[in-house]
Amino acid sequence: MSEHHTATPEQAQALANATAKAMYARDNATQSLGMKIHAVGPGYARLSMLVRSDMLNGHASCHGGFIFALADSTFAFACNSRNQATVASGCSIEYLAPGAVNDILIAEATEQSLGGRTGVYDITVTNQNGTRIALFRGKSYRLNGEVIAGLDAAAARR
Repeated sequence: MSEHHTATPEQAQALANATAKAMYARDNATQSLGMKIHAVGPGYARLSMLVRSDMLNGHASCHGGFIFALADSTFAFACNSRNQATVASGCSIEYLAPGAVNDILIAEATEQSLGGRTGVYDITVTNQNGTRIALFRGKSYRLNGEVIAGLDAAAARR
């Protein structure tokens, strides 16, 4: 919804769902890594990824780049959830434990701050047993434009 239109919780959730569906359809990187979206909401997203054998490093654990990619994609779905085109302006990650082949890694993003064009999001990556694998912090910057062009204007006319 536009900044001048107050959305109901149901409208905000519908907008998050529609935005995630549109983004995922054109996100070849997220799709190619087998990531699945489990939940989205305003400023929130939860995705998962199976650690495949071709994602292992020389220590037979999940390469940190793939863990980063999962956290980064989850961050993207959370910070674009209001249909306002948003990109990362900076990210950092702390690796806490290794991911193993056949682990299902789950990343959960929560919005910590959103003001003006910038936001801060924390993403926790765990495995299927609840072991924390990584902590990621993303800083977002809102561009001009929408993820789904015209959707906000159409909703405002309803």
